[in-house]
Amino acid sequence: MKLHRHIKPQIVVVGSSSIDLVLKTAKIPTANNTVLAESVKSFLGGKGANQAIATARLGAHTALVSRIGMDPFGQQVLRNLNDEDVNVAYVVEDEDEDTGTAYVTASEEGNAITVVPAANYNLSPRDIDAAEKYLVTADLILTQLEIPMKTVEYLFEKAKKLNKKIGIYAAPASRLSSKVIDYASFIVAKSTDMEILFGDSNHDEIIRHLQNKLFVRDGANSTSYYNGAEMKYFRNNPQTGAHSMGLGDAFTSGFSIALFHGNSIEECVKFGNEVALKAADYRGSQKGLPYLDDFQD
Repeated sequence: MKLHRHIKPQIVVVGSSSIDLVLKTAKIPTANNTVLAESVKSFLGGKGANQAIATARLGAHTALVSRIGMDPFGQQVLRNLNDEDVNVAYVVEDEDEDTGTAYVTASEEGNAITVVPAANYNLSPRDIDAAEKYLVTADLILTQLEIPMKTVEYLFEKAKKLNKKIGIYAAPASRLSSKVIDYASFIVAKSTDMEILFGDSNHDEIIRHLQNKLFVRDGANSTSYYNGAEMKYFRNNPQTGAHSMGLGDAFTSGFSIALFHGNSIEECVKFGNEVALKAADYRGSQKGLPYLDDFQD
């Protein structure tokens, strides 16, 4: 595994910034059912902000293109990004919408998440154009699906025009267009989202068709892909009591950093899993994200 600490990739993340409000309960409430929460806590989140902070901690010069509200949550997000050495020149304070929020009910059964996109859904092609001077210098662009799909597709058109590598963590799931699938350098997806993303229930066939491009994740920090000769599976089981929020973002970030440093796809997957494993030690999407120094050469 090669990690050249003196060489820093230029990464631009285009995506969401939000606050996660986490309710800890004994079980997930069903319709017309009331449960008592043991506690409620707020955490910094948003898949875009998660990936920006994760890649910055792993040694990248990272810029985030995003939108927040002109509210206390937005100021909290902005301060945190600054503290993490993420370039926020193109994190726009939106006058018309509040900062995005996610309401997470967390129990032993898993997590139930309701996302209020708010300012994140105002991120537009104009924001992409405004940040072009950063995109031009990027070694890699990362995005997700907590922003409008028209913005994601425009970003892919821009990346293709600029001849830039672009990776996508395709969550929350929405049908991917052929232009996104074809041009993506890599796609990270949840195993439960495959039919929504690709419109086909034959998961193995999809994975085989997208060899060394599609990396499918499940809740146990397992990643599978097809390398052109065989299906590959790597699993790094978190210990009991681990936290699952943000592990897809952590994996995507680790994979991206390893890819920049010239590692094989297999090594990139292993490193992504290791980054996600460390992130699982803490509740919230960002607190447990590791630093480059946490990994030995």
